Amino acid sequence: MSSAAPRVVVAGLGDSGLLTATHLARHVDVVGISAKPELVSGQELGLRLARPDDWARDNRVAFERYRRLDGVRRLHGSLTGVDLDAREVTVRLADDNVVVEPYDVLVVSTGVTNGFWRTGRLQSRDQIDADVRERHETLAAAGSVLVVGGGAAAVSAAANLRIRWPDKRVGLYYPGPRVVPSHHPRASARVAAELGHLGVGLHPDHRAVVPDGFACDEITHQPVRWSTGQPAAEADAVLWAIGRVRPNTDWLPATLLDERGFVDVGPTLQTRARPEVFAIGDVAATDPLRSSARNRADRLLAGNIRAHLAGRPLERYRATRSRWGSVLGVQRDGLLFFAADGRTVRIPAWLLDRVLLPLVVRRGYYGGVRRASRSGTLEASARGQNR
Repeated sequence: MSSAAPRVVVAGLGDSGLLTATHLARHVDVVGISAKPELVSGQELGLRLARPDDWARDNRVAFERYRRLDGVRRLHGSLTGVDLDAREVTVRLADDNVVVEPYDVLVVSTGVTNGFWRTGRLQSRDQIDADVRERHETLAAAGSVLVVGGGAAAVSAAANLRIRWPDKRVGLYYPGPRVVPSHHPRASARVAAELGHLGVGLHPDHRAVVPDGFACDEITHQPVRWSTGQPAAEADAVLWAIGRVRPNTDWLPATLLDERGFVDVGPTLQTRARPEVFAIGDVAATDPLRSSARNRADRLLAGNIRAHLAGRPLERYRATRSRWGSVLGVQRDGLLFFAADGRTVRIPAWLLDRVLLPLVVRRGYYGGVRRASRSGTLEASARGQNR
């Protein structure tokens, strides 16, 4: 490398990649590559479907609004390959030009695909607008919705559809005895109680028969059949959130991947094959829950990259045994927060709006987020649909 400052290429600017880039921007030359022209979080599926204007406030944010990204050169495109020996990645830009970006350190944070709400597909702002609006309008028009799956995305969707449209019949069908099985049993029981209170129909021990070739990334309308023997169920709309996760790693060589296609990393978040290649988030095989996406590993990763470049010892990432955080999302009266040990804390809306979001999240985590400079077409559309 001829550049005076080391160059770090961050491949993927979702939640984890973006935070990693913000921590590094003041210390090294950072290039961020994203298939989206802005942050489009895969979190809070229920809010995205039921109240897309509220969801967009903190989950769809233009990169230009992040103060700490000012020094990061950003490319809007799809990664098509990497030359590990030459230390270069190849990117097909949104205008169809192809560029090659050299690196001293590569961070893989390209995430996973597990539904229309979380995909590595190259999209423009207009395409994102249309995609979010279409799903919202489809479910708004449905008199009944069948949600397949028992994880956080499925639970969030079922709960928020009932909250937004109390007259809509919503059923949640999940394969095991309890919802959100990756959370502590106490959290699972509390979530089930909340769903029951909202009027969501709970149907445990239903394992769906997935049609051949179906990627579970569309809202369907056909009856759902069960391999567990129950009669077929039907609704006006069927939302599939069964956790069929596919890592966005087609551009990487097999030497960096485990048997399922996730990036094979050690405790320092370095790949086992190449110490100058790191990974973070849902794409990184850190532990069975791939929990570096939710445990503030971005700050540890940034510190480890600087240590690697300086020849210093690196720190180890320690995963949690259970998932934690919000499941149902921010509501009008606040938020239910589930700790890793299953304890539940209700955070009132005033504390979220006046302290946690502006000071802890936007200023503390992200280092400052500017006010939106444009009124979103999606927000105007959603308000028209919601009234």
